[in-house]
Amino acid sequence: TFLMISEMLKLDLTGKELLDMGCGTAVLAILARMKGAGRVVAIDIDEWAYNNVLENIRLNNTNDIQVALGGAEQIPAFGKFDIVFANINRNILLNDIRHYNECMKPGAFLYMSGFYVDDIAAIEEECKRNGLALLSHTEKNNWVAVKVQKQ
Repeated sequence: TFLMISEMLKLDLTGKELLDMGCGTAVLAILARMKGAGRVVAIDIDEWAYNNVLENIRLNNTNDIQVALGGAEQIPAFGKFDIVFANINRNILLNDIRHYNECMKPGAFLYMSGFYVDDIAAIEEECKRNGLALLSHTEKNNWVAVKVQKQ
C-alpha cells in the first residue's frame, strides 16, 4: 500500500476515472477522490472490507465513491477507466490482468502491487500477452509496484 500511495501522490488525477481493485479499506480510492479524481470505483471480494469501505468513505466525506462487493466479474458494470490500481497478490493479479485490460481506455495506466521483485518477470509477461507495456517499477523491502500502460 505504501508503494501504491507513493505512486498515486505523483499523479494529477483531476477528472480521471479510476478503479481501485481489491480496495481493502479503500485508502487508495479515498486518496484518489481527495486528489480530484472524477469517477472512482472501489471493488473488493471480502465482505468485511466492503463494509469497512462504506464506513471509511462516509468518515472521509467521499460518499460519491462507487463501491461493489465481488471480484473482477464486477468490473464491466462500471465501464472504462483512465487509471486502475490493483494492490492484491501475484496470483490474483496474474489471473485478472486480462480483466483490467478490458476496462482500460486506450493509453490508460495500470498500477499493480502486492508481489515481490522476483515476480516482475511473470507479471510483465502476462501484461505483454494482454497488450500492456511495463513502463517502470518501484521497490521497497523486496515488495514492488509496477506501472503499465495500455497500448
